[in-house]
Amino acid sequence: MLLLVYTFNFLDRQILSILAQPVKASLHLTDTQLGMLGGLAFAALYSTLAIPLALLADKTSRSWVITISLGVWSAFTALCGVAQNFTQMFLFRLGVGVGEAGGVAPSYALISDAYPAEKRARALSIYSLGIPVGAAAGALLGGYIAQNVEWRTAFLIVGLLGLVIAPAFKLIVRDPPRPAATAGQMPLGRVFGILAAKPSFWLLAFGAAAGSMCGYGVAFWLPSLIMRNFGLTIGQTGQFFGALLLTGGVAGILLGGWLGDRLGARDRRWYALAPAICYVAGTPLFIVGVLSGSWQAAFALFLLPQALVYVWLGPVLTAVQHLVPAHMRATASASFLLINNLIGLGLGSWVIGALSDHLAPSYGDQALRYAIAAGLCLYLVAGALMALASRRLAKDWVA
Repeated sequence: MLLLVYTFNFLDRQILSILAQPVKASLHLTDTQLGMLGGLAFAALYSTLAIPLALLADKTSRSWVITISLGVWSAFTALCGVAQNFTQMFLFRLGVGVGEAGGVAPSYALISDAYPAEKRARALSIYSLGIPVGAAAGALLGGYIAQNVEWRTAFLIVGLLGLVIAPAFKLIVRDPPRPAATAGQMPLGRVFGILAAKPSFWLLAFGAAAGSMCGYGVAFWLPSLIMRNFGLTIGQTGQFFGALLLTGGVAGILLGGWLGDRLGARDRRWYALAPAICYVAGTPLFIVGVLSGSWQAAFALFLLPQALVYVWLGPVLTAVQHLVPAHMRATASASFLLINNLIGLGLGSWVIGALSDHLAPSYGDQALRYAIAAGLCLYLVAGALMALASRRLAKDWVA
């Protein structure tokens, strides 16, 4: 059920990427405005509200917080289908972010409570499959509906489906019991104090943020690049993007969980070192794929790096869970997500869109291609920060 809800989390979050071109034409938007809708509009309240909602989840019921959040973000996703201009769409995307703020961090904590340390990276990786599966579903479903009906219908359908799932989730999912000594006692300043004193937390958070800034930016703009430069229809683009996410994304996340549990059990540095190596290894192939001349070559070149840049999820999320005592996990996860999403999700699509507008006078239809290629260099920054985090992780670890 957690995986299903996370799938809808990313479906609702990423469906705008496949619908970007018809939304842009219908609402008369620039690439900069479109990038803001894909990033800043969503991330502003999603990132900041995640901490108080995680604190509430740690003090009360994590399953109830997730249930209510699912209902809120699904309702606002449906409202995106009736937006008439940039301002309305921006406000509705803010609402999607408000709802999704309460979904992820409490889910991390529920999973960490339910699985022992030696299986935790794999468990969190299976949960994280909601990212590629949800994004792929958004691409496939959104592309099909937009091509055969219209883009507004796509938002309405996926939003209403989420509202149907919310009550079923609460009926099935129960919070595991927590120690009575820690229940309801969660001074926020204490959690921040523990995390702030650990260099590995900052390096993991900013490393993930650099990788997410690139990842979210590329995920948002890649469908537009495929349509603009390779001449595919919106339905064909949905199939291209969906197949890429389901193959590369799923393989990378599962590989990350396996590597985290296998190598991390021997040496905790590998929880950060494995993602560092994968980030650096995947970057050159991604850039070559973006600059390639056909969609067939691009798909082949994207497959391996698409897997490699997803490896970080299981190992890094597990490491963050072990930087604080068990009863602080949801709040610690939200603190990590605040940095990761405010920078990564908030700036990624916006910066690439603004860079595309800036390059357009000189490069015309190729501007978006070069903007994405430049943004991919952020994966190298992410790799460097993860490598530095690996040197401090063992010292900062809490059993």
